[in-house]
Parts: sequence; C-alpha cells; structure tokens
Amino acid sequence: MSKLQKSVLIIVAVLLIDQILKFWIKTNMFLGQEFSVFGNWFIIHFVENNGMAFGFEFAGEYGKIFLSLFRIVAVVGIAWYMLKLVKRDDIPMGFIACVALIFSGAVGNIIDSIFYGMIFSDSYGQVASLFPDGGGYASFLHGKVVDMFYFPLFSGHYPSWVPGIGGQEFLFFRPVFNVADSAITVGIFSVILFYWRLFSRLDQENEEGAPESSGTSETND
Repeated sequence: MSKLQKSVLIIVAVLLIDQILKFWIKTNMFLGQEFSVFGNWFIIHFVENNGMAFGFEFAGEYGKIFLSLFRIVAVVGIAWYMLKLVKRDDIPMGFIACVALIFSGAVGNIIDSIFYGMIFSDSYGQVASLFPDGGGYASFLHGKVVDMFYFPLFSGHYPSWVPGIGGQEFLFFRPVFNVADSAITVGIFSVILFYWRLFSRLDQENEEGAPESSGTSETND
C-alpha cells in the first residue's frame, strides 16, 4: 500500500467515525443531555459551538463566516502539503499520518459548519430532525460543530495564595470535544514530540529551494 493510499485510509476512517458519531448524537439527543460511559469521569455530553476546537468561540456572525472560510483555505493548504510529502521517499509515513490526522480533523469540523445548519433542525429541548420540512436551523457556513466527549476527571479549589483565582473552584478536564478535535490534537502533538527535527528540516529545505525528493531518510517510520 502506497503512502497516499495509507493517508487516504486514515482520512476516510477519521471522517467516518467523526460523522457517524455526530449524526447519532444529533438524531438521538437534545442539547445538554448526557449519559455516563464510565463512572463520573467519562461522559457523553451533547453541546454545540460556533467556534474552534474544544468549544472555544469566535465571536459574532461575521466571525463565524471568517472562521469557516479560514478553515476551508487551511485544509486546501494542508492537502497540497500532504500531496507533496507522499511523493518524497525520504519522508516517513509516521509524519505523513500526523498531517493526515490534522487534515481529517479539520475537514470533520468544516462539514458541521457548512452543512449541519442546512440539513438539521435545532436541538434545543428536542432531538433534531434530518432534512426537516421547514429547512434547517441555519444558513450555509453557519452550522454549529457537534461536541460530545466530556472528561471531568477531578475537581477542587485553587490554593488561596494563587493571585486572582485563589479559592475558586477548578475542574479538569472542562472542555467538551469530538473525534475531529482529537485527531487534530493527536496529529499536532505527535509532530511536536516525534517529528520536530524533520519539520525543521523541511522548513529549511523550503527556504533554500532544495529538491523535493532524496534517496536518504533522516528518520524511520
């Protein structure tokens, strides 16, 4: 199996898992509904957000459009970069897999933003309908990203001597996220931990205009 075929397999697998789970959540749960998977620390909790990964927001209607368009441009750039990488003999499959994870995660959330508002009814106090008669809950590029994984592992209070937040309650881990967010996070952290030297070399080659293929490999898969 070629590097390109492996990359496509990773992308398709992530997108299928991400979208199947999101469709199930949208068509079986209403906003705010939750159930425990494992005790009190692994919970499926249905939320939607207008913004970035892990529920962070990008304010305003125009902010939402800007973020959606930025994501589309970004995934086009990542796809172009990944196609360049798979053609090179000196690039390990592990690094390409990381890029494929980042790409698939970004596409997974873009699908929500582009299409979900048009194909689903809203989930406020009800289970959403697919292709409702009156149309969806939002227009093109205004769909909300579906999140569901919630890991409130432990809680407590900040020590009183901590400036500004002393005595306040904290919860770890508070953000709610999805499969696409996880793919992006795993891909980025894997690059940082295992392929940062290769990433630096690629940047240097781009600056120096080095040839795109080489007969030697700096690192293993």
